[in-house]
Amino acid sequence: MKSFHIHTGAALSRRTFLRGAGAVMGLPLLEAMTPAFSAPARTPQRFVGVSLYLGLHGPNLTPKGSGRDYTPSRYLRPLQDIRDDFTVVSGSSHPGVVGGHTAESSIFSACPNQRGATTRNTISLDQLMAKHLGHETRFPSLVLNTGTEKSPSYTENGAMIPAINDPRKLFASLFVDDSPQARKRKGELLQDGKSIMDIVGEEAKALEREVGSGDREKLDAWFTSVRELEQRLEMNESWVERPKPKVGKPPRPADPNNAADVKRAFLDIALLALKTDSTRFLTLHCTTNGVRSLDGVEENYHGLSHHGRDEDKLEQLTIVEQAMVNAWADFVRELKAHEQGRGRNLLDDTMVLLTSNLGNASSHDNKNLPVLFAGGSFEHGRHLAFNPKDNEPLPNLYLSALRSLGLQEERFATSTGELKGLVRKG
Repeated sequence: MKSFHIHTGAALSRRTFLRGAGAVMGLPLLEAMTPAFSAPARTPQRFVGVSLYLGLHGPNLTPKGSGRDYTPSRYLRPLQDIRDDFTVVSGSSHPGVVGGHTAESSIFSACPNQRGATTRNTISLDQLMAKHLGHETRFPSLVLNTGTEKSPSYTENGAMIPAINDPRKLFASLFVDDSPQARKRKGELLQDGKSIMDIVGEEAKALEREVGSGDREKLDAWFTSVRELEQRLEMNESWVERPKPKVGKPPRPADPNNAADVKRAFLDIALLALKTDSTRFLTLHCTTNGVRSLDGVEENYHGLSHHGRDEDKLEQLTIVEQAMVNAWADFVRELKAHEQGRGRNLLDDTMVLLTSNLGNASSHDNKNLPVLFAGGSFEHGRHLAFNPKDNEPLPNLYLSALRSLGLQEERFATSTGELKGLVRKG
């Protein structure tokens, strides 16, 4: 069933459908869905997904106890000033996702990747959000990587979106205006793109009359993606002549031998992108391997993550991973410090996820993934501890995130419902 977006202050249930003869139809916005005394317009909602290619060492991350009274772990002790702003989730993973590092592609799509289970990836969480809500900003989404162009962000057709991996290029894209000649050329390319879509579309319609029903379904799905691309081209054209926001100097160069510093450089620009409402949906995949600038660290990140329980390697790994967690926490603090008016800060309207494709990098295990989830319209300050042997589907958290945006998906990937224990405010 296709998603739709309904005003979230509804008096009548947002999940009211008409059902009959096997059909399901979402109702339009009705007066009964609006409270007698309407609340102020809802502020834009955002999502930032930060993924770590090499995971986090579980014993240093997972707290003791559950609920609000958990005892913070080694990695979480420096985060106690924002304890009530994030939720710790343990005992969760993506059902059907295996293969150690190769599970990287399923971080945000949760698409099962066993041989024969699927021939291609499925749409990632951030891109599903951007598909329905990304038209409201200059950049429907931003896909970033601290090291390479590889990303865990995938389109509806299962194509990977190449990541921006240079902070200065990212800054220029967001905040440096194109020259008049460049703007003119972009407009011409967009016009050319639309005319090409028109031609391809006519050819597709002609083909539909010549093939069987099975192929017609495939063509219809493809034609739908063509129309979506056409709409996105039109949307992009409307931004070509609009000036970009001005935020000051480009970012300082990050130390390539400090993975946490590189991560901070990207998150600093991400913060500016959110503050200026240049985008609302963003992923950052952390793949930088250099860490030798960190005091007490002598080996590279990848080698330390495959520690084999060696005490010296674990001690060095702890230094690296604490820095990575701290960088994420500082980003959360910055969001919280940015006031938006009406008693709200940017974190109130921004979900921030930290996770990985690996629960145990040393053994290439894809179970018991690290999960910290901050901000948005949720009550936090809890440790949601699920069964480490029979994991809770992490896609349940993704479904909760989608529904908090007003996107009434019945499921996401292998979800079985919203995440148990994750409660919305109000």
